[in-house]
Amino acid sequence: MSAAAENPPPASLTPRLEQILQSLPDRAFSARLRAVYLAAAQAISRLSDLDLVKYETPVVDASPDLSLWEEMAPVIRDTVMDVNALLNVIREQFPGTPQPAAPRKGPADVPAILQEGMASLAQSITQLGEAMRNPSVVSDRWQLLAEIQRFRSDYREQMSQLVFESASTFGEVSRAQVVPGYEAEVKAAVTVRAITSDLSRIVTARLNKVRDAKPEEVLWNAQQLQTELDAFGRTTAYRNLRAQDKRHIVEARAEIGALALESAPEPGRLLTVTEGLEELVRSLSAVNQRQLLILHDREVWAACGVRLERALAQSTKDPVASAKALAEAAASAQSLYGRDPTMDAFLRKARKLKLATLTGPELLSTIESFQSQLAQLDVM
Repeated sequence: MSAAAENPPPASLTPRLEQILQSLPDRAFSARLRAVYLAAAQAISRLSDLDLVKYETPVVDASPDLSLWEEMAPVIRDTVMDVNALLNVIREQFPGTPQPAAPRKGPADVPAILQEGMASLAQSITQLGEAMRNPSVVSDRWQLLAEIQRFRSDYREQMSQLVFESASTFGEVSRAQVVPGYEAEVKAAVTVRAITSDLSRIVTARLNKVRDAKPEEVLWNAQQLQTELDAFGRTTAYRNLRAQDKRHIVEARAEIGALALESAPEPGRLLTVTEGLEELVRSLSAVNQRQLLILHDREVWAACGVRLERALAQSTKDPVASAKALAEAAASAQSLYGRDPTMDAFLRKARKLKLATLTGPELLSTIESFQSQLAQLDVM
C-alpha cells in the first residue's frame, strides 16, 4: 500500500476517455487499452504528492539521517512498485520492443507510444535507484525528501503524457479531458500560487514595518511575523510546496520563533531574517512556469476574453445579461490570481463588488478595466 494514500479511491477514467474507448470498433483492443489507462490512473493517484509535514525538522545537520531513511524506505519501495505495476500491465497488453521515435499519426501508433513511454519510465526507475545510493542524497534529510518528491512528480508527468499522447491519436482532446487526476493537480497548483502570492504581499508589508520599527516595536513585529508564518503553515499551499522551498520556510519559521521568544530581539537580526524570507517567498512565483499552469492560464485567459466581449456588446441593450457575463468572467479569472500583481489587485477588488448588479457607466468602466488587465497579462 502506498505511503501517500493508505486507502486510495478506485481508479476511474474521465468521461472523454470512456467515450473514446467505447467508440473503438475493435473491442479487444479497447479492453487492452482500458487496462493500461486504469493502471495509469491508479498509479497517478498513488503517486500523489507526499505530505512532508511529518518529516520536517528545522535542524540542518550534515550527518547521515538514518531515522529518516528508515521512514522513507517504504515510500521509495512503494513508489517503485506503483510504477512497475503500470509497466507490467503495458507489457502484458502491448508486448513488443520500443520503436525509434517518429511522428504519431493515428491509432495504429498506440502500441509504439505505450512501449516508448514504458521504456522511459523503466529508465527513470533505474535513475531513482542510482539517486538513492548517492551518499550526498541519503545523508541529507531535505535533499532526500526533494529527490523522492521530484521522482514521484516526474513519474506522474510521464504517465500523464503517455495517456494524453495515446488518446490524442483518436481525435482532438485536451489534457483535462483525458488525463486522470489532471484537474486536481491543476487545482492544487492554482491554490499554491494564490496562497503564496498573498504570503508574498504579507511578508513584504511586514518587511517594510520591520525596517521602520522603533526598538520597542521589534519584538511585536517578530511575534506578528511568526503568527503570519504559522497561519501559512496551516494552508494546503504549504503542504504542497517543493521540499527545497519548504526547507527554507521551516528554517525561517524556527529562527523567527526564537526571536519572538526573546525579551528584546536585536533589530538587525530580525531585519536580516525578514529580508531573506521576503526574497524566498518572491521566488515562489516560479510556480507560474509549470507547464500545466501555463496551459491552464491560456485557456482561462481566452474564456474570460470571450465573456468580456459578450458583456461589452450587451452593456447598453441588456445590462443584466452584461453584468452576469462580467461576473462570470471575474469568477473564472480568480484562478489566475498570483500571476500578476496588478491583475491580483483588480481581482481582490472584484471579490468585494457585486458585479452582477452593476449598471450604466460603472458597468462599462469595469468591463473596460478588466479587458485592459487581460490584455496586459503575458500568457503566451
